[in-house]
Amino acid sequence: MAWALKLPLADEVIESGLVQDFDASLSGIGQELGAGAYSMSDVLALPIFKQEESSLPPENENKILPFQYVLCAATSPAVKLHDETLTYLNQGQSYEIRMLDNRKIGELPEINGKLVKSIFRVVFHDRRLQYTEHQQLEGWRWNRPGDRILDIDIPMSVGIIDPRANPTQLNTVEFLWDPSKRTSVFIQVHCISTEFTMRKHGGEKGVPFRVQIDTFKENENGEYTEHLHSASCQIKVFKPKGADRKQKTDREKMEKRTPHEKEKYQPSYETTILTECSPWPEITYVNNAPSPGFNSSHSSFSIGEGNGSPNHQPEPPPPIADVSHTSELMLVNLLPTSTPQEAQQWLHRNRFSTFSRLFRNFSGADLLKLTREDVIQICGPADGIRLFNALKGRMVRPRLTIYVCQESQQLRDLQQKHEDGDTVTSTFFVYHAIYLEELTAVELTEKLAQLFSISSQQISQIYKQGPTGIHVLISDEMIQNFQDESCFVLDTMKGE
Repeated sequence: MAWALKLPLADEVIESGLVQDFDASLSGIGQELGAGAYSMSDVLALPIFKQEESSLPPENENKILPFQYVLCAATSPAVKLHDETLTYLNQGQSYEIRMLDNRKIGELPEINGKLVKSIFRVVFHDRRLQYTEHQQLEGWRWNRPGDRILDIDIPMSVGIIDPRANPTQLNTVEFLWDPSKRTSVFIQVHCISTEFTMRKHGGEKGVPFRVQIDTFKENENGEYTEHLHSASCQIKVFKPKGADRKQKTDREKMEKRTPHEKEKYQPSYETTILTECSPWPEITYVNNAPSPGFNSSHSSFSIGEGNGSPNHQPEPPPPIADVSHTSELMLVNLLPTSTPQEAQQWLHRNRFSTFSRLFRNFSGADLLKLTREDVIQICGPADGIRLFNALKGRMVRPRLTIYVCQESQQLRDLQQKHEDGDTVTSTFFVYHAIYLEELTAVELTEKLAQLFSISSQQISQIYKQGPTGIHVLISDEMIQNFQDESCFVLDTMKGE
């Protein structure tokens, strides 16, 4: 079925698309909340009521919308007239949403040749679940650690720029796009509607979701905060192939109805047009901690006075705001005396910011008391093992360990006395451990230079004394065949 995208939407389409009363679609959801699920004082303070207060004015009914979004999935035929359309999706399947520029000539000239930002959300259609959205999403995160509710299939998408997914907002993605160019976004919804129902038994009915798109233009400061347009549609998500079976079941039920009964239902359309709605109320996420990163110390080492200079200079540590000296020490090992705030800082610094909300009330002692099984159950196998090893301060065993002793003039004097027949007292020699990870001659050179506080460029060659006193040039292959925990006496020779 073809859609005339440049024509005004008919009155009945707009009326069916407006979410004027969520209660009309609550029948058959099968969702029950206990009396203690939320307090009325909290409900009245929620910004979600902005949707109900800011209903669209009558003069907008015949207005051509600046943008139009089309979900390439068929609507259900079992939806009554004047009700909002309902679209069934398969879990994890990629569905195209076409982003269409619907402006008249001369409309919104300030965005000509510029990018706009769109934020995609999968939210609850049921008002009661909207009140407890945070608790519902946290429960889903516990059951599905490491997974997201909404993702963009980037390889299949066309025209999107700088797609982003905040790790703390599992149900939100955003990107930039040029309205003058063809733009299609392929989204994947990984949660299913029955995951948010109280009862887990056969025949349970899943809760409906909403796909909402909010589009913003750039302000004078270069921030995309000026709202342009919002639209949404109602969906239900099933296990793979479940949406196809549900669509077939609805179609067969409608075929059995009389012609008079069929007149009370909408036809099934090949695509779903998202209808205009109020913008989703923004929730401010307070997170002043620095972003987690990888601090590499591969070739950073102290250099004494010398002729050469290293290729890699030591990088200064990243600045930490309002962190005491004790907290800086905690970046390596978490202490039992750490406060919950210091434990949060440690989680962020060690790339566990995804779980910082779960452990927001945990002190250092609380985290260190967790067993390996506890951490894996909370964070999942991959991140759980990584967090447990970080909590216990486990170091990775080096691939090769060798011991080096520097030959000194004292050692030569002792050898000379022994040859002359003089009495030699027992001498205590000190060896230094060198740990190698890459097993290369370059790495060995850098480790030796670091050990003796010289520049690595001052070491021209490294030899190993072989049979009959010959000098064999150290190569990567030779180091890879060293026996672990071998002992070496190091002698220096002046280069030409």
